[in-house]
Amino acid sequence: MNQQDRTTELLAVARQAAAAGAAVLASRNGETLDVSNKGDAGDWVTAFDVAAENAVRDAITAARPQDTITGEEHGTTRPAAPTGYRWSIDPLDGTTNFIRNIVYYATSVAVADSDGVWLAGVVNAPALGRVYYAARGQGAWLEEGGRVTRLQGPVPDRAGQILATGFSYDPAVRSEQAALLGSLMDGFADVRRLGSAALDLCMVADGTHDAYGERGLNEHDFSAGALIAEEAGCWVRRPRLASPLDGGPADEDRLAAWTCAGTLALSGKFPL
Repeated sequence: MNQQDRTTELLAVARQAAAAGAAVLASRNGETLDVSNKGDAGDWVTAFDVAAENAVRDAITAARPQDTITGEEHGTTRPAAPTGYRWSIDPLDGTTNFIRNIVYYATSVAVADSDGVWLAGVVNAPALGRVYYAARGQGAWLEEGGRVTRLQGPVPDRAGQILATGFSYDPAVRSEQAALLGSLMDGFADVRRLGSAALDLCMVADGTHDAYGERGLNEHDFSAGALIAEEAGCWVRRPRLASPLDGGPADEDRLAAWTCAGTLALSGKFPL
């Protein structure tokens, strides 16, 4: 099987897995959320996060039992004889939105090869009725209302440009982010904070946002969305962080690193 066929096959598995997670989220019931806090104020987890990750993992394992999986809720699963492919799962990106019944949340699934190159990614947002997906070298796409559209990023140099960003749960980091916001917005007409990094990246890919930049993301937050933006022709910067297979980055390194996407003309807007 050549690389393109392999990538197409991986995308099909990613779509099935993300759909399985999104189906769990679509069954949202405010009476059975079972909300708890993971540490930082506002960093919530629900029964749906866990159930969605289980559904995603089951779908991947059924199709590719020898692949490694890293996920937000259950950490890393290594098979006895790994293939070298690794899946990165965020079963519910936008948990606070989900708890409050704000529609910007999604299941994010991506897969990388043994060199860490992202090959396929899917962001399935059930409350929006949108499925964003991409495979390396095959473009980025949006499926919505039975229609499939190729994504080509934001319109360059248009008037009224919008910046999307997000803020840390850590009060000290959030204060730094707030202090920087004024200069970061220079040249933009407005700012949006939707609460889902995966969807923010996808909404740069579909041209809704002109650019997105945020400090402190985990790999599972950006793995699928960054590939989708990249395949839509956007300039993308991913953090250079230690792999989850190596224990992941220190908090200090993660909180200092930026994830960004936009037109090439906007690439100089973000700190290095």
